[in-house]
Amino acid sequence: MEKLQLEQYLNRGVENIIRGMKKASLTNPRSAVFLVKYAQAARQAAGKRRKAEKNGEHIPPFLIASITSRCNLRCKGCYAWANRSCGSGAEHNGMRAEQWDDIFAQAEDMGVGFILLAGGEPLMRPDVLKAAGMRKNILFPVFTNGTMIINNTLPDSGKSGPDPEGDACLQLFADNRNLLPVLSIEGDREKTDARRGAGIYDCLLQTMEALKARDILYGVSVTVTKENMEEVTADTFSEKLSLLGCRAVIYVEYVPVDRDTAGLAPDDEDRVYMADRLDALRETQRDMLLISFPGDERASGGCLAAGRGFFHINARGGAEPCPFSPYSDTSLQDVSLKEAMRSPLFRRLREDGNLTGIHTGGCALFEQEETVKKYLEGIQQSYVN
Repeated sequence: MEKLQLEQYLNRGVENIIRGMKKASLTNPRSAVFLVKYAQAARQAAGKRRKAEKNGEHIPPFLIASITSRCNLRCKGCYAWANRSCGSGAEHNGMRAEQWDDIFAQAEDMGVGFILLAGGEPLMRPDVLKAAGMRKNILFPVFTNGTMIINNTLPDSGKSGPDPEGDACLQLFADNRNLLPVLSIEGDREKTDARRGAGIYDCLLQTMEALKARDILYGVSVTVTKENMEEVTADTFSEKLSLLGCRAVIYVEYVPVDRDTAGLAPDDEDRVYMADRLDALRETQRDMLLISFPGDERASGGCLAAGRGFFHINARGGAEPCPFSPYSDTSLQDVSLKEAMRSPLFRRLREDGNLTGIHTGGCALFEQEETVKKYLEGIQQSYVN
């Protein structure tokens, strides 16, 4: 019964997202046409997941894939930098585009409808983005810092700086409407530049204007802390984004990179405030899709990581519970996607109730880091014995 309720909750969530995106694309004909076709593919994917559920196999509708460990920025409070899974140097055993494409194909066959592409900076892997663009039955939100979209060629083009023949990154998104750029922003110029570097806010505004001029559907991602919550949920913030052509805002609760910054994470009172503000914004900003992550975990019966609603694939192919719990006992370089979903670590986390307990921060597993490590050590020791 619990699995059935979870499946119904996830399917309703997917339907709401697609409905919101279709509504947000009403002034963008090319994206609207694509989303009508995608909605049919999403219904077929939901049917695959329901069939699997009846056969005792749970398939999450979402995946998160960090397709590169490289990044051209070093933002303050970056979780990937803090746990050394991200950097400015060369890839460390990163997967080839062909391997990622095989994972995308497996995901489509199983009924996964959304794969969030992250990094590092995902635009540093145009080969993977092009492969993703070919999979029109999957929606790929591309979480980017936004600094490589305009006035630059793609990294594998052999050029650098302004592209006199046109902006290759913009064209990539224009040609592949299933790739949805999601730009990271912290609020106003002061807060964005303080975290991401001087001049980044103005660069983002230029990028937004360029995306709007090309009629490319895009959104933004905001890391919500106690310090910026009021600003980024204010009417003026969403109104400005709307005027710039933004049609989706994803609010992501801050997860501390260490215990010293734990005080910045939203608490239950903050979540209630944010939920009330988003309800109000949805009434006034009807042309925008507003999403809160992780959202109301009480409604979903707990954290959706470790395969309940999604899991994370790191740049080397490791299957991790989520980006904020970077521990893996299974590699997609060795096993299929379906086998990875049944990893011993994922099963242990789901069966022992680690995902359904009460927690104070934005991530249930962040507070259980030592427990996750002990589980992993035990699993690895069992392999040795």
